[in-house]
Amino acid sequence: MAPQFVKLYVNANKHDRADAEAICEAVAQPNIRFVAVKTVEQQAVLSMHRARQGLVKMRTAQANQIRGLLAEFGLIVPQGIHQLRRQLPARLEVSEAELGVPTRQLLARLGEHLIALDREVKAIEHDIRLWHRACAASRVLAEQPGIGPLTASAFVATLGQAIHFKSGRPAASCLGLVPRQHSTGGKAKLLGISKRGDPYLRTLLIHGARLVMQAASRQPEKHPWLISLVARCGKNVARWPWPISTRQAWPGPALEVDQSQ
Repeated sequence: MAPQFVKLYVNANKHDRADAEAICEAVAQPNIRFVAVKTVEQQAVLSMHRARQGLVKMRTAQANQIRGLLAEFGLIVPQGIHQLRRQLPARLEVSEAELGVPTRQLLARLGEHLIALDREVKAIEHDIRLWHRACAASRVLAEQPGIGPLTASAFVATLGQAIHFKSGRPAASCLGLVPRQHSTGGKAKLLGISKRGDPYLRTLLIHGARLVMQAASRQPEKHPWLISLVARCGKNVARWPWPISTRQAWPGPALEVDQSQ
């Protein structure tokens, strides 16, 4: 069970006995929702995703630090890690009076660290892609627009088997993609998405939906429904990550790995 559902039944202070009593009381409720236990295979895939996510954050922080140090000397590099990789060697070739030998050596060392982080991120992505090609459910998900190997593997490893959900709506609720409600007096009021699920997977899905919308804007004649939806309610509201049935695109057990590939 999710901890926030058990917390409602904890009386007084928190300790082991109170937690056990709260679990026994919560499990007997008719409307309680349970969390499926992840397999070792799912935990391994999610570990690679978490490691990659941490390395990407470190790479972004390192790039921002290099850009900030260059700005202290009046050397401005445009935003974007690709621009930094392209322009950093040229920035280090300026005169010693403008940058200084110690600063040049420091920036060169930080640039090497940035390259090393790039190499580690690509290595983990390679391992994720290998697992994706060996998993039947992940390959099926990758056939949908806006879903690539990273998103498909994270989706399968996070949600497990499709039989745990009655339809696509509970799966979207698990990811925090359903609207929040603030209804009273028989008057329904829907707000933005709840954001109660997995933020990492939700981010991947929303970015994939954004790419689909960009592709549709370049060829509006092939996507009339999506273009009309964006014109009617705006990009932020129309950016729904997975406009298909969950069982249709995610048919069987989550981890059917073909070891021959």
